[in-house]
Amino acid sequence: MRRWLVALTLLLLAPGTALAHKPSDAYLRLALDADGAIDGSLDVALRDLDLVIGLDGNGDGAITWGELKARQPAIEAYVRSRLALETSAGPCALRPLAHLVDTHTDGAYAVLRFAADCPRSASQPVLRYGLLFDLDPMHRGLLTVSRAGAVTTAVLSPEKPEIALEATRTRSAELGSYFALGLEHIAFGFDHLLFLLVLLLPAAYRRGPGGAWLPVSGWAPAAVDIVKVLSAFTVAHAVSLTAATTGVVDLPTRLVESAIAATIILTALDNLRPYLPRKRWLIAFGFGLIHGLGFASALGPLNLPPLDLAIALLGFNLGIEAGQIAVALPFLGLAYPLRVFGLYARGLLPLGSAAALGLASLWFINRAFAVAITLF
Repeated sequence: MRRWLVALTLLLLAPGTALAHKPSDAYLRLALDADGAIDGSLDVALRDLDLVIGLDGNGDGAITWGELKARQPAIEAYVRSRLALETSAGPCALRPLAHLVDTHTDGAYAVLRFAADCPRSASQPVLRYGLLFDLDPMHRGLLTVSRAGAVTTAVLSPEKPEIALEATRTRSAELGSYFALGLEHIAFGFDHLLFLLVLLLPAAYRRGPGGAWLPVSGWAPAAVDIVKVLSAFTVAHAVSLTAATTGVVDLPTRLVESAIAATIILTALDNLRPYLPRKRWLIAFGFGLIHGLGFASALGPLNLPPLDLAIALLGFNLGIEAGQIAVALPFLGLAYPLRVFGLYARGLLPLGSAAALGLASLWFINRAFAVAITLF
């Protein structure tokens, strides 16, 4: 226990920050009618707008409606500089209609409703999107286009910042877009990755008398255990992700993010002093339900029709699963041959768990009590 406390102290004194949040997404909806008129709305997180143009005028950490209203011209100017619709006959003029505020599962968003006045007798426009790409290359614009009752979706990124609106996207292309989005959300969802790694730290071990970690007898038991853990986690977060995206479950962001940090704390403590069920897949399933609510912030605001939503959910979950496998297989490849050495069981496993415990504790404090902790 003394070694674990030393590791935790070193972590708390290390440089860096204690924050971990979901990747940045904005939501763009375009409605095209038969005459070529375009109505649109753009949802951008207040935290992102505060980063690029500054919204918190008095620096108190809270953005009021008055502060947001005072920056409306700056918001419009920023959007016009990063969002464009252009036809063969020239650009479309973006005309702001209203400024609103909406609450998504991950916080407050500014909503800019606008109309696009395009030249008549021109081709369908090409959309060019560039919000936040210069500051955050992981930012994504989630696009929904409705026309004559049909809905298509796309994910805009620095690699794919434009799309021709007249192009018909296949279901496979949409599936691929959301697969990539899911892969990115697990790759850069550091709290989800940390939970997975804490679960996998004892992957090449089994519980012995008194809760001691003993090496597994062969590769197969370790591989089977990882398959069970990953499968349980995937099924659980798919269930809660679907429930949250369809509106069946709606919990405050602070509660969900705090609970995600708590799952890491509880699992790390179990690695150090066992008290949870010995079947790790049960832990993965139970806590995976909480993590699925965290993933829901990416898809919930899309408001897609049932078929399109099913495709988005399938692609997103497959992407998350692929990311988990990409982490788990190399980890097992390293952990299995090291399982017979005392350095792993008495060193890496407890020290890694203690480090995860410390970091997750800082995340929990930050999320539950809105206390920003920066370590120097």
